[in-house]
Amino acid sequence: MARQCSKTSLTLAIGVVLVIVQIARAATPLNDLGSGLYLNQFQGGLYPNGSNIVPATHAVAGLNRAAAIRPLNTQGQSDPNGKYVLISIGMSNTTQEFCSQNGSKPCDSWTFMGQAAADPVVNDTSLFIANGAAGGKSAAYWDSPTDPDYNRVVTSWLTPNGLSEKQVQAAWVKVANPSPTTSLPNTSADAYTLVQQMGDISRALKVRYPNLQQIFFSSRIYAGYASSLLNPEPYAYESGLAVKWLIEAQINQMNGGAINPRAGDLSYTTGVAPWLAWGPYLWADGLNPRSDGLIWQQSDFSSDGTHPSQSGEQKVGSMLLNFMLNSEFTQPWFLSSAPGDFNNNGVIDDADYVVWRKGLGTTYTQADYDVWRAHFGQSAGSGSSAIANVAIPEPATLVLLMFAAACWCLRAHRAAQIFPTSR
Repeated sequence: MARQCSKTSLTLAIGVVLVIVQIARAATPLNDLGSGLYLNQFQGGLYPNGSNIVPATHAVAGLNRAAAIRPLNTQGQSDPNGKYVLISIGMSNTTQEFCSQNGSKPCDSWTFMGQAAADPVVNDTSLFIANGAAGGKSAAYWDSPTDPDYNRVVTSWLTPNGLSEKQVQAAWVKVANPSPTTSLPNTSADAYTLVQQMGDISRALKVRYPNLQQIFFSSRIYAGYASSLLNPEPYAYESGLAVKWLIEAQINQMNGGAINPRAGDLSYTTGVAPWLAWGPYLWADGLNPRSDGLIWQQSDFSSDGTHPSQSGEQKVGSMLLNFMLNSEFTQPWFLSSAPGDFNNNGVIDDADYVVWRKGLGTTYTQADYDVWRAHFGQSAGSGSSAIANVAIPEPATLVLLMFAAACWCLRAHRAAQIFPTSR
C-alpha cells in the first residue's frame, strides 16, 4: 500500500510540475510570433528576420536542388526507368505519422504514406517513399553515418524494393531527445543540443545518401497534454527554435557568413550537406487556434499525451502531404508528371508548348505535340473531363501570340529610351 501511495504521489507530482511549466511557458507558434520574441530574447518566424518566407537566394538554391532530383538506377546514374526516394528519419512520433506505429508496411491509410498512396496527383512512377523512422530512434541514433539504423533502412526498405542508398534524394526529418531537463534560456538547453545533432544528421545523411538534394525538417507537435517527462513542454515548442536556428545557420553560411559553431559546416556547394528547409510546422498551443486554424485536442494524443492518436497521426499526415503537394520545392518531383506537362509544373498549358518548341528535333517530336494537344488544360491527375470547355491553341496561334508579345516588349523598350522617366 505504501509503495502504491508513493507511486501515486510521484505521478501527481509530475503532473503538477508539467501543468506549472505549461502555464509559465505559454507560447505563440513561431509562424505567428513573427518578429516578436519568445522569453523576450528569441525571435519568431520560421526563417530569418521573423519571416515565414524562404529568403530569395536560398529559394533559388532550393529550386535548383528540386530540379536536380531525377530518376536514377541503383548505381546512381541517370536512368529514365530509375527511381528517386523520399525517406523519413526520426523517432516513434515520426513513424506513426509517416507510415505506421511498427514502422513497416502496410502503412495506415490515414498516415502520410497512406494518404499519398491514394492520391492520384502523387507521382507513383519515379517516386518511391520509404519510412526510415522507427520507435525509440531519437536524434542520437542518426547523427553519424556509421549509426546502425542506416543499415536497417537498407535491409528493411531499400534492398527489398530493388533500391539503393544512391537513389535517396529527399528526406523528411523530425527528431527529438528523450527526457530533456534543461530549457531556454539556459546555455545548455536541449534546443542548442538539437541544433548540433541536426547539423550532424544533415552531414551523416549526405554521406549515406550521396545524391541527397533536400532535407525538410519539422519540429514536434504540441506536448501540453503530456503526462510523463518523456518530452513535455516547453521542449516540444523549443525544438521549433532548434530547427529555425539550424536552417538559419545554413542560410547565413551560404551568404558568406561564418560556419555556425553549433550547427557546423552546412555548405551545399561543397557537398558536405544537402539544402535544408522547413517542412510543415506542426506546433500549435493546444486549443488556442493558430492563425491558420490549427489546434491540438487531447483526443489527438494517446494516453501519455505525447504520442499521437489516430486523429493526431492523420493531422500530421495531411499537413505533410499538403506541403509536398503545394511547395514549389517539392512539386517538380512529388507530383505526377501528366502527359504533355513538359515543364513538370503539374499543369498542361501554353508554357509546355514553349518547352516543346525549343526541344523539337532534339528532345521532342511531332508526336509529343499531339500528346500535349490532347491533354491541354489538364492538371496532374485531373482526367479528360477537365478540358471539355478549354480552347486548345494551335501552333500558328501560339507563334503569333509570342511574336506579338516580343514586339510589344521591343516597342516598350524603345519608348523608354526615347521618353525616359524622370528620376
